Amino acid sequence: MPKATRDIPPPLELACLKALWSLQEGNVKDVQRVVALSRPLAYTTIMTVLERLVRKGKLTRRKVGRAFVYSPEASRDAMRRVAIDELLEGFFDGSEEDLLLFLRGGGRPSVPAPPPIEDGRIDTVLL
Repeated sequence: MPKATRDIPPPLELACLKALWSLQEGNVKDVQRVVALSRPLAYTTIMTVLERLVRKGKLTRRKVGRAFVYSPEASRDAMRRVAIDELLEGFFDGSEEDLLLFLRGGGRPSVPAPPPIEDGRIDTVLL
């Protein structure tokens, strides 16, 4: 069975996207310089990741002289929305209210609580 594609980029692609969001546009060397502040990677690695992002539609590129200049197609806020939507669907059944409740520290228990014991006695047969 083929693996489902995710709209959220993996960490290395996200690092390149973050670099381009801060630069607004740049060539491979520009992106490599920004990414290297947290993770030194080879020029060819960055070039491969940028090309992958172009194929996925997350970046556009144009030829300037002998080099390509890349710019983000997807905004940072659009990518955040995709990530939040995936989180909501995967862990909160699409409920923004449940997510907010969880973030405030009042998350619902994952298993419903048993009904209260009416007469105050515990049934020892189940113990």
